[in-house]
Order: sequence, then C-alpha cells, then structure tokens
Amino acid sequence: MKRVGMVLIGILVLFGIAPGWESEGTAEEVNPKKRWVGAWTASQQEPSGTALEGIKDQTLRMIIHPHLDGNQARLRLSNHFGSQPVTFEDVYIGMVKEGASLVPRSNTRVTFDGEPSVTLDVGETVTSDRIHFKVKAGQSLAVSIYVPHDTGPVSWHRLAKQRSYISLPGNYASRTEPEAYTERVYSWYWLTGLDVLPHPGTTGGIVALGDSITDGAGSTSSANHRYPDFLAQRLREEGIRKSVMNAGISGNKVWRDDPVYGPSALNRLERDVLNQPGVTDVILLEGINDIGHEPPDYDAEHIIQGLKRIVDRAHQAGLRVYGGTLLPYKGSVYYTLEGEATREKVNEWIRNSGAFDGVIDFARIMADPSDPDRLNPVYDSGDHLHPSDAGYQAMAEAINLDWFRPEQPR
Repeated sequence: MKRVGMVLIGILVLFGIAPGWESEGTAEEVNPKKRWVGAWTASQQEPSGTALEGIKDQTLRMIIHPHLDGNQARLRLSNHFGSQPVTFEDVYIGMVKEGASLVPRSNTRVTFDGEPSVTLDVGETVTSDRIHFKVKAGQSLAVSIYVPHDTGPVSWHRLAKQRSYISLPGNYASRTEPEAYTERVYSWYWLTGLDVLPHPGTTGGIVALGDSITDGAGSTSSANHRYPDFLAQRLREEGIRKSVMNAGISGNKVWRDDPVYGPSALNRLERDVLNQPGVTDVILLEGINDIGHEPPDYDAEHIIQGLKRIVDRAHQAGLRVYGGTLLPYKGSVYYTLEGEATREKVNEWIRNSGAFDGVIDFARIMADPSDPDRLNPVYDSGDHLHPSDAGYQAMAEAINLDWFRPEQPR
C-alpha cells in the first residue's frame, strides 16, 4: 500500500498536480523537463517619471491577473533597464482578497536557487524556483517584493492600468494584512512574467504585441478590460486551454526606440514575444504611433517593411501571426490627412498581402458608420484614439477563436 501511495504521488507531481496547494506552499528548483507556459507578462521599459526615483527599504505589492490555470508556478524578474544591481531580499506570491489584502495562508515564499533573496546585475533577468502554488485564470494575485537598498532608477512597465501598492519603510512581503501598503502605484516594477505548469490539454499561448491599444489605455483601471483580457475570457468560456500574454507598451512603435515608450517592436520582439514560455501564436497591432508621433513617418512602405520583418521572424520561430488593422483615429491629437492616407495604405497591405495567417479587421469593426475615419462613438474612450471598455470587448469579440482550437493544424 505504501508503494502504491508513492507511485500515485509521483504521477500527481508529474502532471503538475501538487497535493495540499491550499496551504502556504513551498518552492523548489525548476524542473527543466516540464513545459512551462506564460500565464501573464509585462514588457519592460526604460525608467522615466516616478521610476527614476527608485525604491529603498520598502515593499512593493504588485497586483496581476493571470490568464491560465496551473498548480505550479514561477516568477520572472528583470533589471533589464536598471542602472545598478538590485537586491530583492524577500519575494512572496499570494491570492488577492481585496485591495492590498491577501487571502489568509495563501501568501507563499518564492526562492531563487533555494535562497530567499536574489541580486540582479544591470540587464539581468532571473527565473524563480518552482512554487507549489495554485494559479487560477482570472483570479488576481499579489507579488510582494522587499527591496532593502536604494535601487536607483527602476526597470518597469509604465502603464499597468492596475492599482498596485508601495509600503511604508520596512519588510512587509510576508504579511497578508494591507495596512502597511499606504501608497498606490499604477505601474509594475521589475516583474516581467508569471509562468505555470498547466493542464496537459493546454495548447500554448498567444502573445498580443502592440502599443497603448493593446496595453489598455482608455479602459477602466484595475478592471482588466484590455482587449487581451476579454480575449482570454472568451477562450476560457469556450473551453480553449490557451494563455494570452499582453506584450503591449503604451506609445510603442514598429521602428523607433523611445526613452518613455520603450524599445521598438522590432528590437523587443525576441525578448517580449519569441522567448515567452509556450508561445504558439502572435496578434500584431502596431504602427499608429509611427504615423502619429513626432517626427511622423508617412512612408507606408517603411512601416509595412517593419511589420513584415516581425511576421517573418515569428514565422521562422514556428509561430502563427495574426495581423490587426490600425484603428481609425480622426479627431485625436495627432491626426493629419497625410497620416490617414498612410494608415489606409498600411491597412490595405495587412488585409490583402497574405503575409499573415489570419487578419483581424479592427479598423472596420471599430469605425463610425457615418465617418469611417473616426472611432465609433460607442467604442471611443473620449480621446478619439483609444477604445473604451466596450470598444476593447468588441475588439476581442472580432477575433476568430477557431484559430486557437486544438484541432487546428499547425
């Protein structure tokens, strides 16, 4: 009987079903033979604004919203754009009860090569040990990180559209109570990924590569109403076991790096898309900021060549790529007639080139029927560039879920 019990436990562990996950949980070294899939990601950017101030002797409690179930997890932390080494003395992950308050006994220590602390050099990214911790798609989690020393400017994701927290001075990472977390912040510091060992029927992950429209600008803060969130919800409702990872950066461009709006889509493609654990598909929606930001790029062929390079590199990596047409933007702060002509040429290529495995015609879906160069007022957040919650939901509903069903040939 004892032998049978040991065999049963071995089978459970093999399939990532760790007994007793409800209790506080444990961490151990990552087993490289198991297939990890990204359940959540945030693309890193150079520090700007408040990130230039850094952190010292404080605890961050960052709220994230994973899109895939798993009974084991691991975190990825990055100092990619930092200016000096940074030490994380304590790292925990727990289930959110409300605000900065956590579900009792859910807060679980995260380790790195068996140690509770880790130091990252400039440009370095680290993956934690495996954690026996149950991740539920659609349930918010809190990652708490205590930083003992002055970090200098922080590698971050600027526009999180999610309320997170910074504590009073001291180490509060292990605490479930919210009282010490007195400062609100709407960015993610250093945290770049949560991966899980998913259900055996999981078929991989979709990375949404884009700009502020993918990042969720204009949506309700802390509501998880970005279009990738709505897409993930649709997949779950249809029983399609596939993750959605949001690699949007507000202000991002196809070609140009920017100290505020991040490295170009071309320059971050490998890190933010191709290297995501378990990625199988890409939704590409980029180009409107190349047209609109100063100095504007009205050379449609130049933008098309950049998009084509992204598609070709993704295809070479064995990924399927779905192209989204650029949304109408008449009435926005950077609208011009020259820019509109460029957008229309780029969209014609996306629709008709055959470069993509499928096309999502966001432009037609989101257009005002009486003036197709404008966003439909029903979907407009108010700035005539970014959709509202209803607009993001409409974008997600326009995506063909049959592309992601497991029976589809690859």
